[in-house]
Amino acid sequence: MPKSKYYVVWIGYNPGVYFSWDDCKKEVDGFFGAKYKSFPTSEMAELAFQDDFEKYFKKDLLTPGKIVCSDPRIGVPDLDSVSVDAACKGNPGILEYRGADTRTGAELFRQGPFPEGTVNIGEFLAIVHALALLQKIDSTWPIYSDSRTAIAWTRAKAIKTNLKRNYKNKPLFDLVDRAISWLNETQWENPVLKWETRYWGEIPADFGRK
Repeated sequence: MPKSKYYVVWIGYNPGVYFSWDDCKKEVDGFFGAKYKSFPTSEMAELAFQDDFEKYFKKDLLTPGKIVCSDPRIGVPDLDSVSVDAACKGNPGILEYRGADTRTGAELFRQGPFPEGTVNIGEFLAIVHALALLQKIDSTWPIYSDSRTAIAWTRAKAIKTNLKRNYKNKPLFDLVDRAISWLNETQWENPVLKWETRYWGEIPADFGRK
């Protein structure tokens, strides 16, 4: 059966043309600002690799099931950004959170699983993790989260949760304490913005477990 996709990595650990998604993924996962795209033939991929990658990315978000936004107050997301999300099996329940490059979906960081947490705590920690990552590389990229609560907690530099501290969630609350201390001790310029799922589809950091 003929190969259906070839992958170009313009910016990644080892730029080049790759013949499987698994090989391509190794070159972009965790690489900040990775740029890559699939092509139907090897000839197209080789030509694209020698070309300017900007030509191969549309200005709108290529999200499956995306709803076209006609509301000028909403607009479209800034693709040069970090998106964050959390997944919780139960609420409270087993928690994970991660961040991704909004343009490509390449995973930048992932934490968990934690045995007991909530989605909002995970989203909050993911936002702070992204802020710290961007400050480390001196980037003013914005951060998107689909949790209004977590965004509010970040701006307040404090959380309000009904989850009680116990031995099971101690590692998670230790991270929360560190995150709050970081927020109070650090200045940052990165906008923390609401991801408009209704208009843009699922956030690129989504775990896909719905």
